Amino acid sequence: MITAAGLRKSFARTPVIDGVSLEVPAGTCLVLLGPNGAGKTTLLRILATLVRPSSGSLTVAGVDALRSPEAVREAIAMVAHGSYVYEDLSALENLRFWATMGGHDASEGRLLAALSQVELEAVAHERARTFSSGMKRRIGLARVALGRARLLLLDEPFTGLDRQGRKWLSEFLLAFKGGGGAVVLATHSFEGALGVADRIAILAGGRLVLDQPAADLSRDDLRRLYDDLTEGSPR
Repeated sequence: MITAAGLRKSFARTPVIDGVSLEVPAGTCLVLLGPNGAGKTTLLRILATLVRPSSGSLTVAGVDALRSPEAVREAIAMVAHGSYVYEDLSALENLRFWATMGGHDASEGRLLAALSQVELEAVAHERARTFSSGMKRRIGLARVALGRARLLLLDEPFTGLDRQGRKWLSEFLLAFKGGGGAVVLATHSFEGALGVADRIAILAGGRLVLDQPAADLSRDDLRRLYDDLTEGSPR
């Protein structure tokens, strides 16, 4: 689904991403762990073709994403750390706005079907300002159902969610993988993320310092490795 090789990105001559290579096949999830400032968000934005790397290569669904970013964007959905919903609009109105901007079917039936997939159909006409953090996150995920995304990029998706919200999100991601989708999930928190991971990568100082199958790592081993490999990095 996605293959990156030798990705580098600098801002004002300061390296932020330094030689990152990774592969995420269809039907799998890569959990990208790292402290704040490690470069996780920048890497996600490169994978989403929102930021062009200084060097390296990126292929999404067999297409050169650096040469033809427009050709792969329909296959990519990114849910950023913030909820990015319009508080004074209803869930339905938020989704209609995004559908129109993205050139998707904005008919009410299609929008309600997308909200139903994230269990928000019952509150479709309520203003987003009345929603919990988890419900606002679900509005963002409803955008995935609107399009034809096969690659889902998530930035700190479990932040601010209660236990029920984390459980729902884990089930959503497992179902997305089960349908052949690929997931890259960036976080600095272990809670929730490990239950959906097929591979675990650790990013520190803009470099991948670990990339292993999740099945090979116990929770205790991973915590020890994380502490050792990110020692000295900002937290």
